[in-house]
Amino acid sequence: MIFIDASFFIAAVNKQDQWHKSAGDILPLIKEEKKITTDLILSESVTLVGSLFGGKEGMKLFNYIWDNHEIYYLSKETIFNAMKTFLQHDGTLSFADSVSVEVMRNLKIDRIVSFDSDFDKVDVIRIHE
Repeated sequence: MIFIDASFFIAAVNKQDQWHKSAGDILPLIKEEKKITTDLILSESVTLVGSLFGGKEGMKLFNYIWDNHEIYYLSKETIFNAMKTFLQHDGTLSFADSVSVEVMRNLKIDRIVSFDSDFDKVDVIRIHE
């Protein structure tokens, strides 16, 4: 199982994104993997794509994520533990990224597809090129 971050979804859609080509190169490598993301990342990705390219493009991304990824729904416990991770990093890891790290810990996932180098601060393998 592999965790997918919002930065990947956004780069895949946005042809102007500096990571767009890399996102395209990664897609075939993870095609057969069981992919998971969170409801928070789904919301973040669809919102940003919708704001950049309109609601229809946001809906296309929503459908792609919905059809091809398991969605992990956040619990109070996960959110509370993510705050501990956030505090451990003294705010240098965003709260959203702290949530992703906590979900990965809960599910024993050690790989993330992300162009966010902040994940290099934690003990995960970041796939980004």
